[in-house]
Amino acid sequence: MRAPRAVVPLLAVTGATVVVVTAGAGAAIKGGSSGHSGPASAADTASRPAVPVNVLTWNVCGNKSAHCPLGADPAKLAATISYTAQNATVDGTKARANVVFLQEVCSGHVKRLGGYGWLRSWSWAFAPAKQADGKPKTCANGQGQFGVALGSAQKLGNVTRTYLKSPKFEGRVAVCANVASWSARLCTAHLSSGMKADDPTGAYRKVQTARLKSLVGAGTGRVVLGGDFNDQPTKPALDVLYGAYRECDQGTGVTHGGESTHQNAKGKAWEKLDYIFTGKTATVSCDVPNSVVRSSDHRPVIAAITLR
Repeated sequence: MRAPRAVVPLLAVTGATVVVVTAGAGAAIKGGSSGHSGPASAADTASRPAVPVNVLTWNVCGNKSAHCPLGADPAKLAATISYTAQNATVDGTKARANVVFLQEVCSGHVKRLGGYGWLRSWSWAFAPAKQADGKPKTCANGQGQFGVALGSAQKLGNVTRTYLKSPKFEGRVAVCANVASWSARLCTAHLSSGMKADDPTGAYRKVQTARLKSLVGAGTGRVVLGGDFNDQPTKPALDVLYGAYRECDQGTGVTHGGESTHQNAKGKAWEKLDYIFTGKTATVSCDVPNSVVRSSDHRPVIAAITLR
């Protein structure tokens, strides 16, 4: 856990196709048109009351795979996501999530989450990754499409998806949305991996993080950017994000750092790949579980943020 620190203006995102899961149990995923949002000025930010937001980001390893323990059990994985978000803590203090970022998740999982009582009124947005042929990636066990999702206890608006420049191995995507009641913008993504068949040099990740910064913007507005960025804090691909924002677990006086989130085959967390970035005006503290997570090869990150 790291002590409080510091999000980013509502910047227009144009030309992107929307994939939205509306609030409520069994909500459908559907297409739509892109939206626009104007930047928040420093004066506007100063005049607004502070807003507490608890954010959970987690690569849930949701597709059927040898390294995904619950990929073949979508009902149990959805239950685990719900429980983890509802019972999240930061430094021993309850921090029940009201924003959730999910990576390696199936659209079927998102629909299941809408059936849990405490999540029934949430708004959800989902965006599928792409296969080499440009078609959406699909999940096993009839769980729909494979990609990233964003959920909020407050209504989402101006939901957009942006496909990032990627190797053919997998077309990566970012999904963003506005929360008008918080005057905030939320974004999540799952960036290209370091696998030999994907992006072993990190060249694509550098392009992807630069694109994320352009989507989020810079300044004193309210933005939260999180996800599995598939690189360690000290690698060049993360420089653009650390330069523009603050990562929730970087620590006082430490520019690039934080607790490890990626587990090896024995359950030992050995590298940090998962992040929650805010801008310079927010305060934030966050935590990563110390115990082995048996439902995924990643540990979740939970951040208690005050948007200012």
